[in-house]
Amino acid sequence: MNEGKVFLVGAGPGDPGLITVRGRQLIDSADAVVYDALANSALLPPGARATGRPELYYVGKRGGARDSVTQEEINALLVKLAREGKRVVRLKGGDPFVFGRGSEEAQALNDASIPFEVVPGITAGIAAPAYAGIPVTHRSLATSVTFVTGHEDPAKASTQTNWTALAQAGGTIVLYMGVKTLATIADTLIKGGMPAKIPAAAIQWGTHPRQRTVVATLETLAAKAEEEELTSPVITVIGWSVVLRDELNWFESRPLFGKRIVVTRATQQAPALSEKLSELGADVIEMPATQIARLDPAPLRTAIAAISDYDWLIFTSQNAISIFWEQLLGEGKDARALAGLEVAAVGPATAGALLEHGIAVDVIPKRFVAEGLLEMMRERDDVTGKAVLYVTAEGGRDVLQEGLREIGADVTVIEAYRSVVDGEGAEKLARAIEAGKVDLVTFTSASAVRGYIDAVGEEPALHVPAASIGPQTSEALRDAGLEVKVEAKESTLDSLVAAVFSAF
Repeated sequence: MNEGKVFLVGAGPGDPGLITVRGRQLIDSADAVVYDALANSALLPPGARATGRPELYYVGKRGGARDSVTQEEINALLVKLAREGKRVVRLKGGDPFVFGRGSEEAQALNDASIPFEVVPGITAGIAAPAYAGIPVTHRSLATSVTFVTGHEDPAKASTQTNWTALAQAGGTIVLYMGVKTLATIADTLIKGGMPAKIPAAAIQWGTHPRQRTVVATLETLAAKAEEEELTSPVITVIGWSVVLRDELNWFESRPLFGKRIVVTRATQQAPALSEKLSELGADVIEMPATQIARLDPAPLRTAIAAISDYDWLIFTSQNAISIFWEQLLGEGKDARALAGLEVAAVGPATAGALLEHGIAVDVIPKRFVAEGLLEMMRERDDVTGKAVLYVTAEGGRDVLQEGLREIGADVTVIEAYRSVVDGEGAEKLARAIEAGKVDLVTFTSASAVRGYIDAVGEEPALHVPAASIGPQTSEALRDAGLEVKVEAKESTLDSLVAAVFSAF
């Protein structure tokens, strides 16, 4: 059937890890995604902006800007896309039916006879306090919680909120969108009988790496929030459970919280490092300095067709393994074709990639660099006179192949890929650097150094110190004039993360 359908999906409060499984599946299978300002753009399918698949429609309404899209225009867009036969994801911050106007969109779809589905999301009124270490209920302190919009001015004659009743109800009050009216709301609650000294907290950008929390009392919170220059989006919590923040503040107490760190790994590999840094609290910016571009596969296919003629197979990167395995399978072979070969890897990550394909390496150096692998090979008596297949990147250092030839090995070098400059997001990153909003840039290869400089510009690049994965990368950084603040003790991601940790 070509009939379109709209899915009203709650994107959660900001942390992309809080999207539901159903929501993630629908985003990945959508023909079009209509998203608002509070839906984290990290949830959008990778490459969508470049390929146009799925179609992306930004319909943010924040701040009353002139280019804001009206609710009527959003409703019309959803109907139009669905009538074109598209599967449409309407991605809304938080939960669609909690102060999100999702019900209005659902009504418009129903009126237009458009089928729709609602996928709940984690609402900011629960998530932001949780990330600030504030439970909205607690057996001893708060046995009820009330969610209320602060966008409606309580001084209006037509207000629908009985603030006096709320003041006397007990329990926790969670305010959405109330930062501009906080002083008036607090005054109304106090006049209604709520203690002026009751604890209160304002949480800006809850669950985001830039989250900020201000704690005060009901009577002083508005002034303190203004002093700290908190602006929307803010969730406000009023109630005795706020006192638990000192015990339960897990998110903002992580070791790298508040540090903005750039990851320059290739797009295919960036998440492995980004996730490790994010778990420690860092605000990670992925600006891949390089992309992996496959080269003509014919030489590799020829080598694989004659794989039994080789005695050794050597890899110094996970990229080389991935491309080699694609071609191996394409030639109708599998791991059994390598049964008679000795296999060497430059480090544990490369060895781990081989093990995923059922291949346990025979040689792995103590120093995870080409020189370390060469030292290990020189100590063996089964390399001289042997045929070696070395799969590597174009333009890589020739230390290993030249060293193997010196000890009498017959080395065939296959260049399977090259690293090409990928400047996506470079302009935005350069502005962040110039504004002093970047603390550290991480590098996992020498090729990424030049790619990074070409992308953001030589002058901005010099303003931020670097974290290097190893000696060769550090040498490339120093040659380019960049400060190497820390260097990993071993050439592994875990060691690089440890070095970043030590830098702060």
